Amino acid sequence: MPKVLRSSLFLFLFSILLLVPSRAQEAPAIPAANPADVESVDAIMAAVYDVISGGKAVERDWDRFRSLFRTDAKLIPSGCNAQGQCNAQYLSIEEYIKLAGPSLMSNGFFETETHRVEERFGNIAHIFSTYDSRNAAKDVEPFQRGINSFQLFNDGTRWWIVNIFWQGATPSTPIPAKYGG
Repeated sequence: MPKVLRSSLFLFLFSILLLVPSRAQEAPAIPAANPADVESVDAIMAAVYDVISGGKAVERDWDRFRSLFRTDAKLIPSGCNAQGQCNAQYLSIEEYIKLAGPSLMSNGFFETETHRVEERFGNIAHIFSTYDSRNAAKDVEPFQRGINSFQLFNDGTRWWIVNIFWQGATPSTPIPAKYGG
C-alpha cells in the first residue's frame, strides 16, 4: 500500500474514532467522603484497610470505599507464577469491587498494616505499606503478607487514593527488613 494512501487511511480511521461516541461505561459518581476518612494520610490509610476488612457474610461499605479514590484510580495486583512469569492486572474501582467483593464476603478478610515507609513531596505521597492478611481477625498467622504501594494526592481540601499497586510476599520475594520483613 502506498505511503500516502496508508497515511490517509490512518487519518480517516483516527477521525472516526474521535467522532464515534465511546461505549465505555462511565464510573458512578464518587460518594461524599466522611471528612475524618480523608483529612490526613493516616486517616485515609486507616479507612481503606478498615473498609475492606470484615468477617464472612459481612457486606463491605463499597460507597465508603469509592469515596476514598479518584474516579480514574487503579487497583493493581501483581505477582509471579511458579515458572517466573510476572504480571500486573489493572482494575478500576468497580472492577475491583466486582472481582474481590464476593471473595471478601465468602472467606472473611482482615488486612492490617504492620509497617509503613512514607515519602512526600508537595501534594503527593507515596506509601509502602506492609500488610498481613487473615481470614478471621483472631487468626494467629496471616495467610498472606505483602506490600501495598499507595499513591496519594491532596487537592488542597482532602487526600485521595490515586492507585494501589501490590504484591504478596513469597519465599523468592520475602519482605525486606527495611519494609518490616
